[in-house]
Amino acid sequence: MPNPLGIRLATAADAVAVRGIYAPIVENTVISFENEVPTVAEMARRIETAHAFFAAERDGTVIGYAYASPHRERAAYRTSVDVSVYIDKDDRQAGVGTALYGSLLPHLKRQGYHAAFAGIALPNEGSVALHERVGFSSVGIYREVGFKFDKFHDVGWWQMILR
Repeated sequence: MPNPLGIRLATAADAVAVRGIYAPIVENTVISFENEVPTVAEMARRIETAHAFFAAERDGTVIGYAYASPHRERAAYRTSVDVSVYIDKDDRQAGVGTALYGSLLPHLKRQGYHAAFAGIALPNEGSVALHERVGFSSVGIYREVGFKFDKFHDVGWWQMILR
């Protein structure tokens, strides 16, 4: 019988594992629009400065993470957050993303945030399905907003009102 999934707040000590999950996404996909894989130190900084950062762990190994960051810089946006979830390639479609959001979203609500937004590079059926399954609704598409791998890419936006 497999060990159950654990969800916990991430710490800077998770930066190596988080980077290991994120690196192939940056290097090989348009799921992330970053062009260079962040350093371990940068990943630790992101974990420490996020509004919230959760890790999914199985058998002592981090297999996914989800976090919230500011939606925009202007003061009027202070009650809105952007959320992201990343899962190790071998653990996708196994409920890890749903479990992570099951911890992250209520945590954000308790912190007093009003709305959460998720930007998804399109096409990405798995991410769209995850976000809609946990209660996000599509609010629009930014056409050709990202340029990576010598091509323009659309980003769809999904929103959830938290309270």
